[in-house]
Amino acid sequence: MSASSGLFVPNASVSPIALAGDGLCNDALSDQITELSAHIQAATCRLLQLIAEFDARRGWADWGIHSCAHWLHWKCGYSMGVAREKVRVARALIELPVISASFEKGEVSYSKVRAMTRVATPNNESYLMNIAHYGTAHHLERLVRGYRCAERFEEN
Repeated sequence: MSASSGLFVPNASVSPIALAGDGLCNDALSDQITELSAHIQAATCRLLQLIAEFDARRGWADWGIHSCAHWLHWKCGYSMGVAREKVRVARALIELPVISASFEKGEVSYSKVRAMTRVATPNNESYLMNIAHYGTAHHLERLVRGYRCAERFEEN
């Protein structure tokens, strides 16, 4: 951790090129990338679970901070937009056990989870997860945009 910022700083003396998998065939390198990505998704899920708990406890208020997003902005270095989105997704996942379970296992990316939580309910999350498993984050973004547009049309 850096003493000044409190953020973790990786060891800069280790060359990223040396860690990239010199000598591996493309299939093995591909496997390592997707495996690491799954671990990162699972860790991101854990981070959001911690954020949800911290927010529910109003832990950020101990510092006299306005909101959990403001605390994340201050302590974790996120932009305010990213911090607000992390809090929104963290809160939404509390009510979405199917999406949460898949995210926790690293089976679905944060990009897909973020998109799904904009419209997901306990009633439609399995449908959204089916699309997430077979489609891209872009597919989900388009689906969510269409879903929200249809909701607004129905309201009028």
